[in-house]
Amino acid sequence: MRISFLALSVIIFSSIVLINGCNNDKLADADPYQTEVGEALTGGTAGTFADESVNAFNNQIANLSDEEQTDFVVGNSFNRNNWVTAPASTTARDGLGPLLNAQSCSGCHKLDGRGKPPLELESPVSLVFRLSIAGTDEHGFPLPVPNYGDQLQNKAILTAKAEGDVAITYIELPGQYPDGTLYSLRKPAYTFKDLNYGNFPADFMFSPRVAPKMTGAGFFDGLDDATILANADPDDADKDGISGKPNYVWDYFKKQKVLGRIGWKASMASVPNQVAHAFLNDIGITSSVFPNENLWGIQKMSYDTLANGGIPEIDDLTLNRVIYYTSALAMPARKSNWKDETVLKGKKLFEQTGCVKCHIHKMQTGDHPLVSQLSNQTVRIYSDLLLHDMGSGLADERPDVEATGREWRTAPLWGLSYIQTVNQHTFLLHDGRARNIEEAILWHGGEAFSIKQKFKELSKSDRELVLQFLETL
Repeated sequence: MRISFLALSVIIFSSIVLINGCNNDKLADADPYQTEVGEALTGGTAGTFADESVNAFNNQIANLSDEEQTDFVVGNSFNRNNWVTAPASTTARDGLGPLLNAQSCSGCHKLDGRGKPPLELESPVSLVFRLSIAGTDEHGFPLPVPNYGDQLQNKAILTAKAEGDVAITYIELPGQYPDGTLYSLRKPAYTFKDLNYGNFPADFMFSPRVAPKMTGAGFFDGLDDATILANADPDDADKDGISGKPNYVWDYFKKQKVLGRIGWKASMASVPNQVAHAFLNDIGITSSVFPNENLWGIQKMSYDTLANGGIPEIDDLTLNRVIYYTSALAMPARKSNWKDETVLKGKKLFEQTGCVKCHIHKMQTGDHPLVSQLSNQTVRIYSDLLLHDMGSGLADERPDVEATGREWRTAPLWGLSYIQTVNQHTFLLHDGRARNIEEAILWHGGEAFSIKQKFKELSKSDRELVLQFLETL
């Protein structure tokens, strides 16, 4: 029987974790801060070592067969390399645009990691703007803006005009902890400019969305509905102020409504839906799932006759390989200092303040529909994948299927500590307004307001312990 080096490494790492006391009852009893069995293995045995390098987010899961490794490598190629304008000699990669936000998946998800907002007045790259007007389409999704669609494309091929651009400025909002420590949050303001297809209607809505890290998304598809719904409490029946709510969305592959799992508002049904949707909306590449170019109104009249990269522009085999690649990205294990006493103290404070009511630390996958290695894994996502009202401060006031303009899916915290290494920044939240973890916590409102207040009431040293814990995830 063949065991890959990566799989063997995971087995060895798991053994080290057990030897160090995670599964030793006597040691656990003596440990006032309680380590857990397999706590460091964020992605279960399908994860990797704590890869603290720039490649932390682009490792493959353990124990892929030769055929699966081929799918992974080819999918990675079509994820990373640029698509080109049709017609081109590279027929497998032509069909770009005509309107787009990036030339490749990696254009927004650098090294499969997280995007960031632009500098002030700089044109966005990995921050996109979802657009809509009041109402919904036949599947419950927001209605597109006439002549612009449901996402602002700020780039175009040479024979077309980009839809427009956005200028971003920030307002500083000073604040103070009960102990007198000062802080400042920054609130973004957006100005749409250089619109080439007419003015937006007066009732248009928009939502800024930073590209999240790709790594780990495959695990979400392995979670049974019942596992996620077990934490739902839309009517707050237990009166704890937390009312996690599911978002039921249209699955373009299954042709039915299902529980949403992917995206800032859980408005995508699965990784396959997200990948196909991103090819169309971000890069302008049609598929059998979305066969029509992303053109609206006068755009369609102007560009519908331009050369394309085939019908569809990405074939099913290639699309499925990119889907497989995205699904089979391994989540790195916790940072190597996860058992330090200060980190364990911070973990306990994280639990005591109530953060774990939404950022649930552990779930069990069932049968994964695509990647068998992701089945029956204990994963530490630190999210319930449900919608929560986060208050007016974070509201985009744009409904998205069953999510209101104040609701967001609980952001998974796993992999949080690697963003700075991989993507050279620490910007967080859906629009990147938070410059670090502390600011992200301080933006919490709505259902999370009382929990944020408990964090603020901690001593400065205890707040730092919570941050130290989060910086190991």
